[in-house]
Amino acid sequence: MNAPIIFAMGGAHIDRRGRVIGPYVAEASNPGVIREEVGGGIFNACSTLSRRGSSVRFFSVRGGDSGGEAVARAIEEADFDDLSATHLDRQTASYTAILDGNGDVIVALADMAIYEACLERNLRRAKLREAIASSDAIFCDANLPEAALATLMRHCADQPVFAIAISPAKVVRLRTVLSRLSVLFMNRREAKALLDIPQESDPAGEALCAGLMKAGLEGGVISDGGHTLHAFQSGRIFTLTPPPVDKIVDVTGAGDALAGATVAAMMRGEPLENALLEGLAASALTIQSDKAVAPFNTEQFAQMLAEVGQAQTVSDVKEY
Repeated sequence: MNAPIIFAMGGAHIDRRGRVIGPYVAEASNPGVIREEVGGGIFNACSTLSRRGSSVRFFSVRGGDSGGEAVARAIEEADFDDLSATHLDRQTASYTAILDGNGDVIVALADMAIYEACLERNLRRAKLREAIASSDAIFCDANLPEAALATLMRHCADQPVFAIAISPAKVVRLRTVLSRLSVLFMNRREAKALLDIPQESDPAGEALCAGLMKAGLEGGVISDGGHTLHAFQSGRIFTLTPPPVDKIVDVTGAGDALAGATVAAMMRGEPLENALLEGLAASALTIQSDKAVAPFNTEQFAQMLAEVGQAQTVSDVKEY
């Protein structure tokens, strides 16, 4: 059986993470360490997706600088079919985050003007349109501006379309294409932003799922760190509990790993609730690594998968 072919589009950029050593002190100089690697929501997710058995056609945009060269090397090393465009007069996008001693984000800065300026216009290329139409599924992230999302959807046939929310600020771009998405991966803050619910409020996970279904989304996954994950598909809401981990090293990339492994399992024919077991295993391994794409092997994955509990049905949406 041939591997499913996924057309992936979105962020592939320089990812810098600084981690505070000791207690974090606001508005002061803090000792710490900084590491740099190639990351981005869709790049990280596809790294896991590829490892779990899918073939990736990858499209993003990068600048004609050293960052762009690093991104190109990383895509080649990941063994993706690289359809990306290089703009010599642009700067490669970057993401810089400062983490506290527990690995949680204190603040992050996304410098991604090249995506806003260049992603949509490159979709006019005949080669990309052909690659989209002939792929088994589409996978994107909300680094795409609304115009690029609209153009991407026009080039799709009837393939499933999966998406990653990226951030509360960017997930709102997906409102115009919600009805076209098969599954959207997000956290609670992103779900609230999508529904225009104040961040200081604390709605139940079931209520968020019901609201998203009412907004036109067919399937969704709402993660909440180490707490209960809520998901829905075809009118049914269910929950899963993430497996316990010994130590959280860095949360970066955990949501991307969740999305990538889940999509890979769904492309093998698993329903969402079963596919999420694999997604949670990949996510748990990622937060125990200092890399956004954790270097786990098959045995480690199987051991973590055994720790994930089965999905529990909460209710049918008609109750809300």
